[in-house]
Amino acid sequence: METISVKVGNIFIGSAHPIVVQTMCNTHTSDVQASVDQCRKLAAAGAQIIRLTVPSLAQVENLKEIRNILRAEGIDTPLVADVHFSSEIAIAAASVVEKVRINPGNFHKDHDKAREQFARLVEVCKANGTAIRIGLNHGSLGERITNLYGNTPLAMKEAVKEWLDMCVENDFYNVVVSLKASNTFVMVEAYRLLAKQMQEDGIVFPLHLGVTEAGNGDSGRIKSAVGISALLSEGIGNTIRVSLTEDPVNEIPVAKYLADRYDHLLHSTMSSLTLDGKKAVASYSASSRERLILDFACDFGKRLLDKELDEVVLADCEEGEYLADELMQAARRRFYRPEYIACPGCGRTMYNLEGTFEEVKRRTAHLKGMVIAVMGCIVNGPGEMADADWGYVGEGNGKVSIYKGKEPVLRHVPEDEAIDRLLELIENK
Repeated sequence: METISVKVGNIFIGSAHPIVVQTMCNTHTSDVQASVDQCRKLAAAGAQIIRLTVPSLAQVENLKEIRNILRAEGIDTPLVADVHFSSEIAIAAASVVEKVRINPGNFHKDHDKAREQFARLVEVCKANGTAIRIGLNHGSLGERITNLYGNTPLAMKEAVKEWLDMCVENDFYNVVVSLKASNTFVMVEAYRLLAKQMQEDGIVFPLHLGVTEAGNGDSGRIKSAVGISALLSEGIGNTIRVSLTEDPVNEIPVAKYLADRYDHLLHSTMSSLTLDGKKAVASYSASSRERLILDFACDFGKRLLDKELDEVVLADCEEGEYLADELMQAARRRFYRPEYIACPGCGRTMYNLEGTFEEVKRRTAHLKGMVIAVMGCIVNGPGEMADADWGYVGEGNGKVSIYKGKEPVLRHVPEDEAIDRLLELIENK
């Protein structure tokens, strides 16, 4: 799909350019040294764009300091300010970094005021050569949109279209768009709807792809590969971020694999394939376990999502049954264990997210078919948990909220008690 080109510092995003790999720091932006150290590592690992959260106006100055230190060291990787709940922070950050990510669902609670503030943001971006990402998340659509369209892929497309129309009205085209979800089916359908809409409208903005709250380990990699590859294989997508609840350095090899594969720089290591109706049996000659996992997910994820296949078998592999189960679950065709929704963490996370997530998984592994969310903060937490049966959301200051569905049932629970309280609620439901 042909798109316009967008300039983010020294990087171009669009169909005329290779797929761009990006990631996000999980440090607190107020900790300048830790953030600089992580940016160095991410740039060295191959991140072409790095995002940092900016939860307050004071941290705009921290962001400026981080950028100045990196540039003085010769690290010119473009930086992105990730902004939620404050249009004023977005406007302030636009003169500091190469791109600002805003979320239509929480840019400003009043839609008319949001339009005014967005026009102000655009003027600052024009003056500074700053790009904008219209970064919608399924979990933060906003009440006005969900009242009109429900919590659906269509709602996601319609919400983004409003903001792209505002870009055109303001004669601003240095814009990248994303419509992320933790549900791979919802994510893929939303991007397909938007791609079709932009083609009909005659202005196709570049798309930033990602499965948000994908989790960690094999499941996080497989889930991300399923959603992202399904779209890249259709020519949809120009920049990608693999969101893992791990050290963000670990995201880069996965994202680079996807970029290289769909830029046609590498190919699947599948060595045999047998089709019997809607059942596929495949063998691979991959050089590593991670390469096998990613090849398998990309080869069959889209076909499972689109129901071209109902079953996949990984032959000649000791972990074949396990990896096939993981792939079926990632494509939302069969659930053999609990479904976990977990954000990757960022500077808004106020507790040990990775350790907590692993402990929650260990203690809930027997709850087949249940959907459990572990979220770092309230930005996307309650919204992305719309499909979850239970949720664990960090409040900060050593406290946690526990949700049943969309509703908080316990607030201000001490962290050292929260998993026990969660399990008690599940067992006594």
